[in-house]
Amino acid sequence: MASAPKSLSPKRVIKLLKSEKNPHSALSIFDSVTRFPGYSHTPYVFHHILKRLFDPKLVAHVSRIVELIRTQKCKCPEDVALTVIKAYAKNSMPDQALDIFQRMHEIFGCQPGIRSYNSLLNALIESNKWDEAESFFLYFETMGLSPNLQTYNILIKISCRKKQFDKAKELLNWMWEQGFSPDVFSYGTLINSLAKNGYMSDALKLFDEMPERGVTPDVACYNILIDGFFKKGDILNASEIWERLLKGPSVYPNIPSYNVMINGLCKCGKFDESFEIWHRMKKNERGQDLYTYSTLIHGLCGSGNLDGATRVYKEMAENGVSPDVVVYNTMLNGYLRAGRIEECLELWKVMEKEGCRTVVSYNILIRGLFENAKVDEAISIWELLPEKDCCADSMTYGVLVHGLCKNGYLNKALSILEEAENGRGDLDTFAYSSMINGLCREGRLDEVAGVLDQMTKHGCKPNPHVCNAVINGFVRASKLEDALRFFGNMVSKGCFPTVVTYNTLINGLSKAERFSEAYALVKEMLQKGWKPNMITYSLLMNGLCQGKKLDMALNLWCQALEKGFKPDVKMHNIIIHGLCSSGKVEDALQLYSEMKQRNCVPNLVTHNTLMEGFYKVRDFERASKIWDHILQYGLQPDIISYNITLKGLCSCHRISDAVGFLNDAVDRGVLPTAITWNILVRAVLDNGALT
Repeated sequence: MASAPKSLSPKRVIKLLKSEKNPHSALSIFDSVTRFPGYSHTPYVFHHILKRLFDPKLVAHVSRIVELIRTQKCKCPEDVALTVIKAYAKNSMPDQALDIFQRMHEIFGCQPGIRSYNSLLNALIESNKWDEAESFFLYFETMGLSPNLQTYNILIKISCRKKQFDKAKELLNWMWEQGFSPDVFSYGTLINSLAKNGYMSDALKLFDEMPERGVTPDVACYNILIDGFFKKGDILNASEIWERLLKGPSVYPNIPSYNVMINGLCKCGKFDESFEIWHRMKKNERGQDLYTYSTLIHGLCGSGNLDGATRVYKEMAENGVSPDVVVYNTMLNGYLRAGRIEECLELWKVMEKEGCRTVVSYNILIRGLFENAKVDEAISIWELLPEKDCCADSMTYGVLVHGLCKNGYLNKALSILEEAENGRGDLDTFAYSSMINGLCREGRLDEVAGVLDQMTKHGCKPNPHVCNAVINGFVRASKLEDALRFFGNMVSKGCFPTVVTYNTLINGLSKAERFSEAYALVKEMLQKGWKPNMITYSLLMNGLCQGKKLDMALNLWCQALEKGFKPDVKMHNIIIHGLCSSGKVEDALQLYSEMKQRNCVPNLVTHNTLMEGFYKVRDFERASKIWDHILQYGLQPDIISYNITLKGLCSCHRISDAVGFLNDAVDRGVLPTAITWNILVRAVLDNGALT
C-alpha cells in the first residue's frame, strides 16, 4: 500500500488515491490523511472516495464520510450527493437515500435538482417500494419540477416491475405525443421485461417499432430477444434475430451475443450449430470468456459428446482462460457418466493441484463411482473428506446412502446413516428416502419403521415419494393390510396421498381380487379431487382380467374411452390378453385392428398374445399370419414368441415344423430355455405314445 507524503494537498491526495487499485487500501489512505494536521478534504476528494464505496462490504463507510462532509462544512456540488444516493440505491437502502435527499442542503450545501429526484425515485424502485415511488413522483409537481426523459424512463421501469406492461406501453406512446423522444433505454427496459415474462411477440413488435420511430436498437436489445426466444424453445425466431444482428449496419455482436447464442443452441440440443457460432466467434477475434467455454462444455457433456467437451477444455487452457470449479465439476461429471474413470481420476488430481475441489465436486465423484459400481473407490473418497478439510453436506450423505443401497450394501448404508445421526451430520429427506427405498426393495420391511422414526426425530417429514415406497414395499410383499394401515396414517404424518399412492394400492387390491376395495379407492380419489389416470384404469383392468371378470374390464375400457383417454399399447395388451384368455380371439383381433386407427403401434407383446390366442383355439393359419406380421413390422421375435409357436405347432403334431422354428431361433441368436426343451420333449413323447 502507498504511504502518505510529508506535506499534503488535495491534488496529491487524489493522485495517491487513484494509484491505489484496492478500494479497502484507498479507504485506509483517505482515513490516514484525514487526520493529517492542517489538511482538509475538497469536494473532489470526497467524491472520488465515495464512488469507490458502492460495494456491499464497503457501503457501511458511506455514512461516516457523509458525516465528515457535514462536520467539515464542505460545500459540495449535487454530483457528490447523487453518488451517495446511488450507492444506497444499489445496496437496497432506500431509507438512507431518502435521509440524504431530505438533508442535502444541510449536509452538502446544495439543493436537490431533477437528477437527485430521479436518483431517489430509482432507489425506491430498486428496493421494490413501487407505491412510495409513485407517490414521490407526484411530489415533483408540488416542488415545481418538470420531469425529464430519465424520470419517465424510471416510471416505465416501475410499471414493468409491477408487470403493468400495457401501462408502460401507454406511457411510451404518451412520451412521443408530449415531445419526450424515448431513447434506447426507454424501449430496452420494456423489451427486457416483456421478454423475461415470456411475452415475446409483444417484445418483438416493440423492437420493430424502434427503427420506425428513429431509435436504433443497441446490441443489448438484440441479446435480450435472442435469449428470450431460446428460453421459449423458439430456435427459428432466435436465429432470425441473430441474422438481423449480423446484417445490422450500426450494431455488431459482442461477447454476450455469442454467449447467448451458444448457450441457447446447446440447451436446445443444437450442438453442431453451437460449434459453428463458436468458430465464427474465433474467426472474428472475439475473445471467448469463462462463460463461453463453460456453456459449451456443459452443453457438450450433457449431450454425451465428451470428446468435443475435452477439445474445448484443452483449448480453454491454451488460450489462458483458467477453468473455475463449475467447469471442472462439469467435466468430472461428464467423464463419470461416460464411464471414463481413468480420465476422471486424472482430472481429480488436477483439481486438487489447482485448489478447485468443493463439497459439490466430492458429491459428483462419489455418485459417479457408485453409478459405475466402484463401491470401494467411492467409500475411499468419502473417507478422505475430513483429511481434506471438506465438510460433508446433506447431499453427500444422500449420495452415499443412495449409492450403497443401489449397489446392495444396505448394512453399510444403515451404518453411515446412524453415524451421521450420532455425529449430528447434515441429513435431509433424500438420505432417509434412499434408505427406506432400499429396505423396501429388499423386503426388509421390519426395519423401515425405525428409519421413519429417526427421520421424524431429525426434523425430516416423510414426503409422498417416501410413503409411496413404503406402501409399494408392503404391496410387493403381499402385506396389503399393513399397506392400507400405513395409507390410513399418512395424513397424520403430514404427508398427503398422490395418484401414485392410490395406483399402488389399487394394483395390490386388484391382484388380490379385492375389487370392491379397489373401486372404493377410485371413488375416494375422485372425492379428493384426484383424477384417475391411464395407469389407474390399466391396473384395474389387469386385475379384473386376471380374476376372469372380463365384462367388468371391458366396461372400464369403455369408461376410459368416454373420458377422453387415449389407451397406450400396454392398456391394449391387457384387454387383448383378457379376450384371448376367454377364447374371444375375434374380438381381440378387432381391437388389434383398431390400434392403428388410434395411432397406437402394436408391440411384440401384442403379437405374442394374439398368436397364443389363435393357437389355443387351433386357428393355426391366423396364428401363422401374426408371425408374418412380427417379421413384416420389423419386430425381433424373442424366446417367448418361439415358445408360443413351438407349443402351437406341437399341439397339432407338426414336430418337424417346430424343429425348423427352433433352428431359426438359434440362427437369430435366440437361445432356447428349459421351457423350450420341455415343450419339444413332451411333444416327442406324446407323439411317440400316439403312434
